[in-house]
Amino acid sequence: MSSSPSSGSRSYRAARQAQAALSRASRRAIMTAAVALGATFMLNSQALAAPAIGQPAPDFVAVDTAGQSHRLSDFAGKFVVLEWTNPACPTVGAHYQSGNIPASQKSATDQGVVWLAINSTERRADDYRKPEAVSAWMQSHAAAATAVLMDEDGVIGRAYGAHATPQIFIVDPRGTLVYAGGIEALAVRPGGSRPAIGNYVDKALREAFGGQPITSASSRVHGSPIRYQT
Repeated sequence: MSSSPSSGSRSYRAARQAQAALSRASRRAIMTAAVALGATFMLNSQALAAPAIGQPAPDFVAVDTAGQSHRLSDFAGKFVVLEWTNPACPTVGAHYQSGNIPASQKSATDQGVVWLAINSTERRADDYRKPEAVSAWMQSHAAAATAVLMDEDGVIGRAYGAHATPQIFIVDPRGTLVYAGGIEALAVRPGGSRPAIGNYVDKALREAFGGQPITSASSRVHGSPIRYQT
């Protein structure tokens, strides 16, 4: 038995509606993919355009080893030290075992500086440690950082152009980046050829507290490369 004209018309309209719905769904899928791709490009462009001295420090939110959230902009009005760290890095280990970095942390935080240690090592890396393991390692070395942040996806590290550990950045109370580099300097001791270590970060903070421009910085960062998520 043949279909009536009205039945055929209804079938045609239903087919057209289904096609239109599929077209809308396809457009939504394309737009979603485009937005995601755009976000990826934005992240990559931030990674390639790390802030220079005198530029605003990129804001960020991260969770510390105790599960608490911290936002950089919440510390506006204070000096903030960002220390890229990795307990498995031999150079980081040497600085903590000698007490060099813990002493800098304590001296700074006693003066009201916020010190954030950041671990950007990705989860699949051989030298990755879980938050509780990082926290235990810090405690065993008498660390005095305000918080130890986990950045396993590498968003913060890429935004700052951090490439090795230990690497230090200092943000002034206005949110401006005023220091970027290593923690120590090597110099020749008077009357001898043996190298002496000078702590550039301590010196930079003293100058900043005194309202003076930071006159020196360690542009070289000695340590292990950061293993970012790919």
